[in-house]
Amino acid sequence: MTPAIETFALRKHFGTTRAVDGIDLAVRRGTVYGLLGPNGAGKTTTIRLLTTLLRPDGGGARVLGHDVVTEAAAVRAKVSLTGQFASVDEEMTGTENMVLVARLMGLSWQDARARARELLREFDLEGAAGRLVRTFSGGMRRRLDIAASLIVPTELMVLDEPTTGLDPRSRNQVWDIVRGVAANGTTVLLTTQYLEEADRLAERLAVIDHGRVIAEGTSRELKTSVGGSTLHLRMVEPSRADQARQLIEKVTGESAQSANDESTFTVPGVAAADLPELLNAFSTAGLSVAEVSLTPPSLDEVFLALTGHPAEEESA
Repeated sequence: MTPAIETFALRKHFGTTRAVDGIDLAVRRGTVYGLLGPNGAGKTTTIRLLTTLLRPDGGGARVLGHDVVTEAAAVRAKVSLTGQFASVDEEMTGTENMVLVARLMGLSWQDARARARELLREFDLEGAAGRLVRTFSGGMRRRLDIAASLIVPTELMVLDEPTTGLDPRSRNQVWDIVRGVAANGTTVLLTTQYLEEADRLAERLAVIDHGRVIAEGTSRELKTSVGGSTLHLRMVEPSRADQARQLIEKVTGESAQSANDESTFTVPGVAAADLPELLNAFSTAGLSVAEVSLTPPSLDEVFLALTGHPAEEESA
């Protein structure tokens, strides 16, 4: 089976700005694939190239087996795109918006109304269906927007930062929708600047920075590539903190950072094999440990290690 998306050295320039600078992707069908990066990384430009809204300046791309330049109409017929901002009409009701889209997609009046009712019920909007969209919350508008993109089933759904600006509850609702769409066999291409979102939803993801893919794989693979876990250790006797710090740094070879509480240390980049040796060294020195844990690196730490800057800083 051909991949849902293939790109080959895909490039797009705006003047001297290289918005997309040689991106190679291969997205398996029936999965959620994430494009992770800060604002300005090139995610939206990549989406616009894949959905035929822009023509590439170099390289190429195939979506569901069709070339995005020479077979653009075939690509559009099989893909739905939900952009960063809801495209629903605020002066129409939820039902009117859904029926309008259904009619534009070629459904009869009867089928359009039936499909609108079905999707409004499925997206928990049935109770608000008769209200003007301008009275909807941000989360409700986003759910309506996604529902409208599913009027006619598509093989590929593209979601460009679907939860930007939403409160945590609405964000979780959108996440549930994405999981449900993927469970029904639709490939989902998701762009996001939220590291937690990529971690929870994407089977595989590409980290994009300055128009280039700087890492690709599963969340676990990317975390493993950074190397080491973070050690969290709290000792019983704060008065012996200096001795504990020296032992930690000697065994792990890493710098031990202490918080305001001098008895608590955080040490990044620690190998799992170091933990038994460290505990043995503490025991030999007569140092008692109150708590100890090893946590794998987060996607925040992965992004920082790969790019040299945190995603939040670049976004700001």
